[in-house]
Amino acid sequence: MFLRIFGGSIIVTILALITATIYGGTSALFLCIILGILEISLSFDNAVVNAKILERMTDFWQKIFLTVGIVIAVFGMRILFPLLVVGISANLNPVEAIKLALEKGPIDEPGSYAYLLAEAHPQIAAFGGMFLMMLFLDWVFEDRDIKWLNWLEKPLAKIGKLDQLSVIVGAVLLIVAVEVWAEKPATVLLSGMLGLITYLAVNGLGSIFEGSQEDEEDEGDDELPAASGAGTVTAKPKQTQLVKVAGKAAFFLFLYLEVLDASFSFDGVIGAFAITSDPIIIALGLGLIGAMFVRSLTVFLVRKGTLAEYVFLEHGAHWAIGALATILLVSIGVHLNEIVTGLVGVAFIGAAFLSSVVRNRRILARGGEIGHVHA
Repeated sequence: MFLRIFGGSIIVTILALITATIYGGTSALFLCIILGILEISLSFDNAVVNAKILERMTDFWQKIFLTVGIVIAVFGMRILFPLLVVGISANLNPVEAIKLALEKGPIDEPGSYAYLLAEAHPQIAAFGGMFLMMLFLDWVFEDRDIKWLNWLEKPLAKIGKLDQLSVIVGAVLLIVAVEVWAEKPATVLLSGMLGLITYLAVNGLGSIFEGSQEDEEDEGDDELPAASGAGTVTAKPKQTQLVKVAGKAAFFLFLYLEVLDASFSFDGVIGAFAITSDPIIIALGLGLIGAMFVRSLTVFLVRKGTLAEYVFLEHGAHWAIGALATILLVSIGVHLNEIVTGLVGVAFIGAAFLSSVVRNRRILARGGEIGHVHA
C-alpha cells in the first residue's frame, strides 16, 4: 500500500531534485530539500483535515483531487498565484511579472518580485487567516460525541448553540487584528471579509448539495417495491457506513479542498522567499515535492483508516488550524518565523496522536475494540 500511494510522490521528488541540481548545482538541491520539508511540516494538519473530507467523496472524485487538484496546487498556488499578486500590486502585465520573478531579486530589495510579494502579505494573511479561522470556529463550536480537550471543547460546544456564533466571533477577531496591526486597514479588512465570505459560500453550497443527495437516497430507500402478495411497503434499513457524495456535492467539496489548500499554502509561499528568491526552486520544492507528498499523505490516511483508529488526530489538526489562523492574523503586522508556525502544527498533531494511543490502550485493556476502517 505504501508504494502504491507514495510511489508517484517519490518519483516526482527524485525528478525534482535532479532538475534542481542541473539547474543550480548542490546549493539549489539543498534549498529544494529544505522547501519540501517546510511545506510538508506546515501542511500535515492540512492533510488530516483533507483526509476527513476526502473519505466522504467517491473514488472518482478522489482521483480528481489527486490529478486536477495537484495541478491547481502546484501551478495555481505555488506559481501563478504569486505572479498574480505581484502583477496586481505593481501594476504589471503577466510577461513583466514573469521577467521580474526570473531576476531573482532578494526580499529586502525594493521593487523585487520577493519584496512585492512580501508587501502584499497583510492582505494575503487576512484572507487565508479568516478562511481557516472560520473552519476552526465552526468545528470547535460543534457538539461531538468524542472530545479531546474535554475541559475546553465541552463549554465551547455549549455556547456554540448560539446561531451564527462562529461568524460573529470571526468578524470580531478580524476587526481587532486590522485595528491593532494593519497599516492599510481598509484593504486588509476587505481581504479578510472576502476570506470569510468565500468560506461561507463554498461550505454552504457544498452542504446544500450534499443534503439534497442524502434526501434523494433516503427517498430511494423508502420507496422499495412491495413483496409479492403483500399490501404494505417495508422500508430498507439505513446503512451505518459513511455515505459517499458525488455530483454537485462532490464538486463543491473538491472546491472547498482547493481553497483550503490555498489558505494553508499562503504562509509557505511567502516564507519560501525568505529562503530563496528563485521562483524555479520554490516551484520544485514547495510545489512538486511538498504538494505531492501532502496529497499522498492525505490518501494514505483515508486508505489506512488512520482517522478512525486515532480519533484525536482530527481534533489536533483543527486546533493546529486555529493556531495557524491566529498566527496569520497576527502576521498582518508582526513577522513570525515559519519554523515556529510549522512546529506549532506538529506539536498539536503529535499530542493528539499520543492521546489517541493512550485511549486505544485503555479500550483494549477493558476488552473493547478499536474502530479501524480499511478502505
